[in-house]
Amino acid sequence: MHFSQAAAANLTFALAAFLPNNSFNFNPFFTSDSNSNFNFKMATLSHNHTHNGWHAGERTVHSLLRVHTSARGNPTSPGLPYSYGMRVASSPLLAVGTLDSQGRPWSTLWYGERGFARMVAQGVLGVQSLVGTVGDPVVEALGLGGEEEGGMVKPEGGKMMSALSIDLESRDRVKLMGRMVVGALGDGEGGVREVQVAMAVEGSLGNCPKYLNTKVVRGRVATPRLVGREEGRGWLGEEALGVVDRADMFFLSSVGGGSMDTNHRGGPRGFVRVLRNDEGGTVLVYPEYSGNQLYQTLGNLQQDAKVGVVIPDFETSDVLYLTGVTELLVGERAAAVMPHAKLAVKITVVEARLVRDGLTFGGEPGESSPYNPPVRRLAGEGSISGEAGGTSLATAKLVKKEALTPSVTRFTFSLQVERGRSLKPWRAGQYVTLDFSEELDHGWSHMRDDDPQSLNDDFVRTFTVSSQPPEAGPNGDVKNGTELQITARRNGPATGLLWRQNVRAHLELPVLAFGGEASFSMLSGGEKKAVFVAGGVGITPLLAQASQVLSNGRVLSLLWSLRAKDLGLAVDTFDRAPGLAELTQLFVTGSDGSQDEVSLVAKVESQGALVVRGRIAQSHLLDARGGEKGTKYYLCTSPELLNVIQDWVEGEEVVTESFNY
Repeated sequence: MHFSQAAAANLTFALAAFLPNNSFNFNPFFTSDSNSNFNFKMATLSHNHTHNGWHAGERTVHSLLRVHTSARGNPTSPGLPYSYGMRVASSPLLAVGTLDSQGRPWSTLWYGERGFARMVAQGVLGVQSLVGTVGDPVVEALGLGGEEEGGMVKPEGGKMMSALSIDLESRDRVKLMGRMVVGALGDGEGGVREVQVAMAVEGSLGNCPKYLNTKVVRGRVATPRLVGREEGRGWLGEEALGVVDRADMFFLSSVGGGSMDTNHRGGPRGFVRVLRNDEGGTVLVYPEYSGNQLYQTLGNLQQDAKVGVVIPDFETSDVLYLTGVTELLVGERAAAVMPHAKLAVKITVVEARLVRDGLTFGGEPGESSPYNPPVRRLAGEGSISGEAGGTSLATAKLVKKEALTPSVTRFTFSLQVERGRSLKPWRAGQYVTLDFSEELDHGWSHMRDDDPQSLNDDFVRTFTVSSQPPEAGPNGDVKNGTELQITARRNGPATGLLWRQNVRAHLELPVLAFGGEASFSMLSGGEKKAVFVAGGVGITPLLAQASQVLSNGRVLSLLWSLRAKDLGLAVDTFDRAPGLAELTQLFVTGSDGSQDEVSLVAKVESQGALVVRGRIAQSHLLDARGGEKGTKYYLCTSPELLNVIQDWVEGEEVVTESFNY
């Protein structure tokens, strides 16, 4: 696969004509040429900057987010410094952005052996790559593959473009912005051809490594096939949705201040959420995590809302191209759409292209970024019910602490409803969402290698309510002073605060919402026998309804796995729900044979529970079902045990809740 002699000659002529030194010898394969170090001065950025190098959109975002970035100079370097050029040359991937004939941004991702993109002259980046050209919107928008002059393209004044070199093994990346001055496609077959592009780099910037999940990327033979192209409505099919669901990174290109920007967004797998996907259109949402506070991409989107996105699937080598219009969501507007997010971007898709097997590379997953926060789901997806709309419903004042075991404590809160708000009673088995940020958030930091997870910790936590739901007042609302209890194990900064807190110090926490599926309530489960399987503090949703379930006469069996050191929780539970112990098999693990353990085992046996040494087995679930024709299983265990039990009771009616908050 190669360029014709005519194409090579035309490329040489075009680049030499663009550059002010006729001695430059342009090789179509960009081989090293010691004579190419001529005195070429690249024009500095002309972004209509008027304040410290920031354009109006960037300054607006800085003001909106209350950061002081505009007060310091823009760190973008003019041209392509040698140090950045060496970093680009060591990277095997290059994300490229440009504008189509309608002024819409698009992005693509090209691969090559290290060195496929490198400096070929001062301020000039040369790219030579095998590309799956079928459906690639950037190849089209750059006008590559034209028949005139041997397939060579030399747009007058250069074609606006941007790029991001990225090495997923070292987490290194460099942003580039400038113009394509010459380019061409070589011969090829099967929809794969060789691209050569010369980019006059006007500005460059090295980016930090946060939110990059490492991968080992290797080349492969691609057979690209365009299987979906939707315009106007932007509707995504099942395959395209699969690419979105599996994504732990994507690349986006934007325009602002007279230049382009291509950047990366990464996070845990599934961090891009589908807000809407129907005949009315497709809308995606992703959270913006704490970064370097430059906000160059968001500044562009503030000035020009259009965006071009490429989502690669490293497992299948499928690729999804999108162009659309964005909306920045800040503060309460972000939380109303994506609870726990303080800053998010909504993308309304205008055109989408799915290319199956369109990438000339694949990637094996390595280490996830230690800075990745948990997946932030949309309102209504199960994280928070969305009732609060991102604002406080009430205030929860800590009024009592009761240590049940060395690691499990019950906390009692008194609720005060915010003036002008109403709070409806929660249902048995639901959770409460509390905001600890005022107590634990100590301000912004760029990098925290000693504690990376804290960087994007919003300090919003959910806990299953372990007390019974209150009775509603005259207007159907919860009365001020109503008490709420949570029973929790110490695990992280929020519960650590509760453990340390002196009740007399008047800790007050905003209540953001109550949530959880109504299907987990056993109060309306019909005639079927209920088998509740709990692991550790997974007993809490049963605590809120056990007495009423038993008084209603529903047939119930409890299988509860508990560590020996937490037997005090079982004693307290059976005291609070008389009659529950007789329906319980208690599976005790981690025995140390201490006198305290022997005493606690004797106590729960005297309460009526059957103590079993060891773990829950499939036979125990079948025995718990007994001779009942209809059984409904309620599973509240660790994710590992949950998967095992679901296999054991396949075909039965099962309700699950991880309560993995």
